[in-house]
Amino acid sequence: MSDFLQRMKSAAKADKKTIVLPEGEDPRTIEAAKKIVEEGLANLIILGDPEQISVEGVTVIDPKTAEKHEAYAEKFAELRAKKGVTIEQAREQMNDATYFGTMMVKMGDADGLVSGACHSTANTLRPALQILKTAPGTKLVSAFFIMCTKTPEYGAEGTLMFADCGLNIDPNADELSEIAIASANSWKAFMGDVEPKVAMLSFSTKGSAKGEVPEKVQEATKLANEKAPELALDGDLQLDAALVQSVADLKAPGSEVAGHANILVFPDLEAGNIGYKLVQRFGGAEAYGPIRQAGQRPVPWLLRRRHRGRRCHHGCPGPDGRVAARANKLASLHDAGRHHGVTSRF
Repeated sequence: MSDFLQRMKSAAKADKKTIVLPEGEDPRTIEAAKKIVEEGLANLIILGDPEQISVEGVTVIDPKTAEKHEAYAEKFAELRAKKGVTIEQAREQMNDATYFGTMMVKMGDADGLVSGACHSTANTLRPALQILKTAPGTKLVSAFFIMCTKTPEYGAEGTLMFADCGLNIDPNADELSEIAIASANSWKAFMGDVEPKVAMLSFSTKGSAKGEVPEKVQEATKLANEKAPELALDGDLQLDAALVQSVADLKAPGSEVAGHANILVFPDLEAGNIGYKLVQRFGGAEAYGPIRQAGQRPVPWLLRRRHRGRRCHHGCPGPDGRVAARANKLASLHDAGRHHGVTSRF
């Protein structure tokens, strides 16, 4: 397995950040928090009832009685004024831990937020999209996974990035180009010493097949190369041409990406979601994410995994303790590198 996790832990310890965990009543959040504190990976704020939560070295805040509740409500009402949000509605919204935690990030009281153990993807991302918006110079928020595989011959010693696997259902060519560029920037933030090599995936290699998807990917490749000519980015490429040198030599000779890709950009969410789960389940890879990118501030959310008989206090299925702990550890590392417009660097 790749050394990605250890790389992230080392970066976190070197530059500790403050991370807010809004699901304080979930026992797996408490378990993860204890491990993070023990390893010295981050300064933590847990949102919940201080009478019910006790973790040494962690600050616990109840959003409903917090000192900054009113200030956050006023700011939220200002941000959402064009949507008709009143101050009364904003005050009520700040009672929600995820909204309150996201406002902590917005106001600079925390560096990042990790959620999703019990909250759905929609409920985790909605506050981020409403409050944090996109980073300057970017058009689209997207999501990626870091995949740590057991195949060191692929990617960076087995580490690859998959995008977009969590947000954009059917991106057009321009949106796909934005996802590719954002992913390359995210890769630089995580793996700064390894050059990003971006493969724009399709069922066609260099126009070998016709159809709407290959044409979209080809146009996205053209746009991305125009926007970021310094990047090593090529397409359209089939998966084997992107990763296997012998196939690349036959199907895409002369490509600096084919056979060497470490970032795989899928043509749509359907392909990306299925793709990462195949690698995770059949290949035994560790999947870290999905991680939101191209937003102003970091908001990773946890991959929800169904485990029979393991439910959170709300009764909803969520990730097991091991995945929750790892995801929270990684989230503490969001500023391990330079920002590069990345919203989630753990």
